[in-house]
Amino acid sequence: MMGLPLAFTEPLLLIGLVSLPVLWWLLRVMPPRPRRVEFPPTRLLFDIAPREETPSRTPWWLTALRLLAAALVIFAAAGPIWNPQTGLAGSKAPLMIMLDDGWSAASNWDIRIRAADELIANADNDRRAIALVPLSEPNRDITLMPAGAARVALRQLAPKPYSIDRVETLAAVDRFLKATGDCEIAWLSDGVDTGRGDEFVQALGKTIGDRSLTVFEGGTSSPLALVAAENAAARMTVKVLRTDGGIAAGTVRALDQKGSPIGEARYSFGPQDKETDAAFDLPVELRNDITRLEISGERSAGAVQLLDKRWRRRAIGIVSGSTSETAQPLLAPTFYLTRALAPFADVRLADKGSPQQGITQFLDQKLPMIILADVGTIAPEVRERLNAWIDQGGVLVRFAGPRLAQAEDDLVPVKLRKGGRTLGGSLTWEKPQHLAAFAADGPFAGVVVPKDVTVNRQVLAEPDAVLATKSWASLEDGTPLVTGEHRGKGLVSLFHVSADMRWSDLPMSGTFVEMLRRVVDMSGYTSKPGAGVASEATTETVAPLHILDGFGAFGPPPATAKPLSADYRDRATPDHPPGFYGPAEGPLAVNTLAAADRIAALNTASLRARHATYTNAEPRDLRGWLLSTALALFLIDAIIVALLGGGIAALLRRRAAAAMIALGLALASLVSPAPSRADGAADEFAMKAVSQTRLAYVVTGNADVDSIVKAGLTGLTLFLANRTALEAGDPVGIDPARDELAFFPLIYWPIVPGAPKPPPDAINKIDAYMKQGGTVLFDTRDAIEAPPGDNGAAQTPGMRTLREILSSLDVPELEPVPREHVLTKTFYLLRDFPGRFNTGQTWVETLPRDEDDDSAQRPARGGDGVSPIIITSNDLAGAWAVRPDGQAMLPVTGGDTRQREFAYRAGANIVMYTLTGNYKADQVHAPALIERLGQ
Repeated sequence: MMGLPLAFTEPLLLIGLVSLPVLWWLLRVMPPRPRRVEFPPTRLLFDIAPREETPSRTPWWLTALRLLAAALVIFAAAGPIWNPQTGLAGSKAPLMIMLDDGWSAASNWDIRIRAADELIANADNDRRAIALVPLSEPNRDITLMPAGAARVALRQLAPKPYSIDRVETLAAVDRFLKATGDCEIAWLSDGVDTGRGDEFVQALGKTIGDRSLTVFEGGTSSPLALVAAENAAARMTVKVLRTDGGIAAGTVRALDQKGSPIGEARYSFGPQDKETDAAFDLPVELRNDITRLEISGERSAGAVQLLDKRWRRRAIGIVSGSTSETAQPLLAPTFYLTRALAPFADVRLADKGSPQQGITQFLDQKLPMIILADVGTIAPEVRERLNAWIDQGGVLVRFAGPRLAQAEDDLVPVKLRKGGRTLGGSLTWEKPQHLAAFAADGPFAGVVVPKDVTVNRQVLAEPDAVLATKSWASLEDGTPLVTGEHRGKGLVSLFHVSADMRWSDLPMSGTFVEMLRRVVDMSGYTSKPGAGVASEATTETVAPLHILDGFGAFGPPPATAKPLSADYRDRATPDHPPGFYGPAEGPLAVNTLAAADRIAALNTASLRARHATYTNAEPRDLRGWLLSTALALFLIDAIIVALLGGGIAALLRRRAAAAMIALGLALASLVSPAPSRADGAADEFAMKAVSQTRLAYVVTGNADVDSIVKAGLTGLTLFLANRTALEAGDPVGIDPARDELAFFPLIYWPIVPGAPKPPPDAINKIDAYMKQGGTVLFDTRDAIEAPPGDNGAAQTPGMRTLREILSSLDVPELEPVPREHVLTKTFYLLRDFPGRFNTGQTWVETLPRDEDDDSAQRPARGGDGVSPIIITSNDLAGAWAVRPDGQAMLPVTGGDTRQREFAYRAGANIVMYTLTGNYKADQVHAPALIERLGQ
């Protein structure tokens, strides 16, 4: 009735409504005219005010009340029914019920079953046969059956967890209609077009011809679906689809493998939106545990998105052993690694500090994969934790470099030779080497080998019987480029070149990205698997494990579910319903809809049919409600008439009661504690350090040594003030374990033989200081004590103590200061760096060797930064030390009378080198340097 779910059992009784105007006229009752009787004392009554007045007409609102009560009685007599049954009646032809039973019908399945049951009940009353046609079963025979059998068959139906193809059922419908002849058709549609909807509607119209068709649609909520889940770098997103319009909102829940909730994400639709996104802003560790996304309150397989290891995003920690180069980030190894891994992993860079701290940081975070770029020495306690982490399933990938080439480490898959092979070195190539083809059975199988990638330097593996089995990639001459092996449940891999462009241009190639993707794929935690390792399993099939039913609930696999290939990427089908396939520890997810699928409203306007809507409730007789309401209105009318006729004895007097509320508020003064003050000594130290550029020295605890070093740095500071533009402050003694080191460009560390090794905190802070651009000058002060021989300088007590300290530091490859090093020309032109002694050598970080022809003519050569470590045994501070009267504190050895002057000049060069870096290596200074050198 007028679009409302309302019907009447006796609609002819509604004609009584036309009598309401007559009742209106009759109810306007006028009081009887009074007779006039002359009474002499009437004059006395004129001054008495009447207390009651009788109106001459009935008030309009009272008349309307009486008419409403009369109308309710007429409606009740007509037998109104709310949500009447929608069954078809009045025909003797058989009834064919076509039922949409795909995933899109699941959310309102009970309503569709109730509508079909009503159709069967009405057909049973008319003694008609019934044919039940689920549109998901094109091969099902369509036969007529009595109502009882139809009810049993209806109760056996359930929504399918995949999209149905209605067109495939039309052939069976056409055969049935030709065999049956006259037939009445009812189509219980879900209103969703998941594909070929228009084709089905047009073909259905041609198939049924002139037969009666009723399409049931509308009256229910639109189904929702999830597609295209993506685990991006910052968050996980999934698309929510619908077919209708209007403003709407809801929630998507994320569950883990055990069904426990992990998080929720809100989504909202605009008036015209057909799809929207729900985003989970969760840490990557939690996002990787998500195996199921579902729309809250939506019961269908399409509202569920299953996730397997392909959607997991691996968190990878990168630790670099190179000195931090904030001014030249494009030269840092982390630059190429970060950009190569970013498309398929969450990359985390170690906080600025020592490599030991970075490794410990990632082990504490329980990351599944760690990359070490040119990290040489690893502390024993950290190495033990790494080995245990690998045995438990961690993946360690290492890249070579100068530090790794000089280190002795067992955290590599193969034993390495000391040093390395370079273009023009002792183990030389005549020309740069190209990559060989990747093995067909290796992890990089199928990756295209670029012809333009060359290798200029590599670390070599010691040949042994198992080297070939550990080689994942090789050069054209057969030497390994990438090696790897399994250890316990984990994996160790080594790229025999650096992660930057110093040794090879591999990091700039697309092959580098694909190789890293394959390594990550081997751990099984990426969202987009590469073609290499996965390609080995293309012929493997996996059996169904847990299958979704049409309502989105897990259950055992049905007998019709078949195994599928391990690289299956398509939507669910009748043979492969949605769910998990394969082993329980690493199943493959198959979803109802593919990522590119979309749904739309099914357009049935072209059909010549009667349209009906579903009802969401049981039929309800409204006669009792209407009669009860009419009785209540009559009672109200009686009360009103009584009040108007008898009057009101007294009006209730409203009293204004003033309620006084007494509030007792106890206001306690809150005495806020005084703000905690920072440590006064630390503040004073920081202010003193940053007020002026100052040189620093490590306090050894030996009073004699500390006083000499302080006097030496004071003398060097005075020399710098007299000879250069640097006016430094007084030197500062520091404790590496307690004080902040970043304030000082240079730290002088005198080595005291037999002194205890500094604590790990001090070692880590020194390592971090050197990585961040600081320079530590280690002075063993024992060159005169070195025994004769080539290796005599390494046998002194001070040098043994220094080696014990350096054993826990990630020290780069060192070399004696070469003649063309920028340190020899930073301020003065020097050949060596004497102190109190002049027989010791000065060591700095090894510089990369330039192979161009112009390098031999270059007067000064420097690296990309300052050497983080300088080692000498010449007792520089002893030569610089002066007494308060300005005289030298200690004598110098050697026959050169100007040795102390050269010691001061060496100190000036070292200080200027730490402050200006490779400034003098710039070609703009070449003419002046060549002229001074007499070249």
